[in-house]
Amino acid sequence: MTHATGADTARPAPAVVPLNAVFADDFVQILVAVTSDNTAAEVAEAVAHHVEGKRVRALPYPKVVFHNGRRLAPGTTVTEAGMQPLDHVRVEYDIPEGAA
Repeated sequence: MTHATGADTARPAPAVVPLNAVFADDFVQILVAVTSDNTAAEVAEAVAHHVEGKRVRALPYPKVVFHNGRRLAPGTTVTEAGMQPLDHVRVEYDIPEGAA
């Protein structure tokens, strides 16, 4: 039998966070379910999955997420970014200058 101590506090399970999203120059806003522990890089891939190669041509560049006008670092989690259910995010290709 184990006894819980203050150091044994369990971390809450990740919560589902539905986000309104637009990918690159797509004309359709989509609803994408991510979790509070997903990183911006994972959010970008989740959004791209529904659009890239379907309505938007796939490009060989990394993807970046914008939330409330801020570009998020790839490792920033949904929670760290302060994303709430039904917030709007935009995912763009990070195209180096002169590459397009």
